[in-house]
Amino acid sequence: MPPLPGSGLAKGLAVTLRTMTRKTVTAQYPDTQPELPPRSRGVIGLFEENCTVCMLCARECPDWCIYIDSHKETSPPAAPGGRERSRNVLDRFAIDFSLCMYCGICIEVCPFDALFWSPEFEYAETDIHELTHERDKLREWMWTVPEPPALDPAAEEPKEIAAARKAADKLAAQLPQEQREHRSRQDENGGTP
Repeated sequence: MPPLPGSGLAKGLAVTLRTMTRKTVTAQYPDTQPELPPRSRGVIGLFEENCTVCMLCARECPDWCIYIDSHKETSPPAAPGGRERSRNVLDRFAIDFSLCMYCGICIEVCPFDALFWSPEFEYAETDIHELTHERDKLREWMWTVPEPPALDPAAEEPKEIAAARKAADKLAAQLPQEQREHRSRQDENGGTP
């Protein structure tokens, strides 16, 4: 059966009428923050404790907007006869947001999870030279990074957590055995260790 003439027009007017009668809610921006999608891109935050100064982010950046300076420190051997260890120490980590195109390559290539997307987008500077944020400012952006979503309850446990749990269980099993041995030595020595 062919559609009645004007039925499309009637449906369109019904949608318009429904929309016109719905109460509107206006959210004023400064007072009410917008609901951002979980993968929104604002600025890049630096979790400095995870940074090993591998400089992979700076090498892979297509805009060359990441500046890293470091020096090597040598620590004495932990045990006599051991060798000295050297490690890179971060002196400067800066991102020039006037050059950054927010591609996220630096975050994706970071092997130690030192860089994160922050949903903060309300930063503005009056001078273009002030858009180069040093590590102190990048560390402040970390406070705005949301927690990662919880794992699916039916998901397989990550290998790292499983290995850590196995090591902790093994250590917990050894501890009572050592305590029993310690008590038996105390009993043999008349209460002194």
